[in-house]
Amino acid sequence: MKPKKKIPKTFVSFLLASVLIWLLITLSKEYVTSIYFPINYSNISQNKLLLSAPVNELEIVVKTNGFKILRTRVNTKSITIKANALIKKKGTTHYLLVKNQKLRIQKQLPSGVVLEEIIKDTLFLDVGSLVTKKLPLKPNLKIKYHIGYDLSEEISVKPDSILVSGPENYISEIKNIELLPLELEGVKADFAKKAAIKIPKGIKNLKFETKEITISGKVEKFTEGTLDVRYTIINVPEGIVINTLSKEVQVTFIVGLSSFNKINKNSLQIECDYSMSESNNLGYLIPKLVYKPSEIKSYKIIPNKIDFLIQH
Repeated sequence: MKPKKKIPKTFVSFLLASVLIWLLITLSKEYVTSIYFPINYSNISQNKLLLSAPVNELEIVVKTNGFKILRTRVNTKSITIKANALIKKKGTTHYLLVKNQKLRIQKQLPSGVVLEEIIKDTLFLDVGSLVTKKLPLKPNLKIKYHIGYDLSEEISVKPDSILVSGPENYISEIKNIELLPLELEGVKADFAKKAAIKIPKGIKNLKFETKEITISGKVEKFTEGTLDVRYTIINVPEGIVINTLSKEVQVTFIVGLSSFNKINKNSLQIECDYSMSESNNLGYLIPKLVYKPSEIKSYKIIPNKIDFLIQH
């Protein structure tokens, strides 16, 4: 077997030196080439917002030596583009002319790198108007009360409305802001629970005045009461007398324990409209509760039809 010939160290050193010299000569020469720079947008009007992601890089033709080209490509810094002079094209589509910012861009390039040309001198942006609107909050309640218990007052939502900022095309269409479902089981006492806003899907750049919403309710035990209440017959023509067997009806009602003693027969007002029975050819009167205290949750009138006789 023939012994391997060793490459002389002097030859290797000469080769490396030659490559280094060639590299230095090559990199010291001036070149014209294109480099992609990441871009940021500034000075967008406060009442405007980007509806979709804009172009995020810009191809620029530069002239400089090889050293600076290599350094710039390895450590590419972002370029800031001013977006305060947008020109509307159609709908939400706007554009800006980058060529008008050549001097500004040149100042952001590394020292010794000369801007020759901007390949794409028009940038398109999808921009919408930012509007603010006060919208009511819509709770989504799923509450099961303990047997015999219920709300004594209407549910309270605080705040009941909030300021919402977002794209004009969305904000102008919505009527309220929904809350996420609040589910409670076996409720028999007053409650106050935090509720979260239901963030609409696919809508970006929404800002809410607050996300701290409290839903509360007053709960008490309810009981049943019964009263005999005198009714009034209204809209009876002159010369006609309406006779009925009874002058009272029985009203069964549901009311909170705390208000039970406040309810008496004078708290209720019942009327029978003769003209309604006559126009519908009914042989009876229909008693209706025309006034009741707000504390009464529900009620039932017995009988719900009253026979009558006409006396001329």
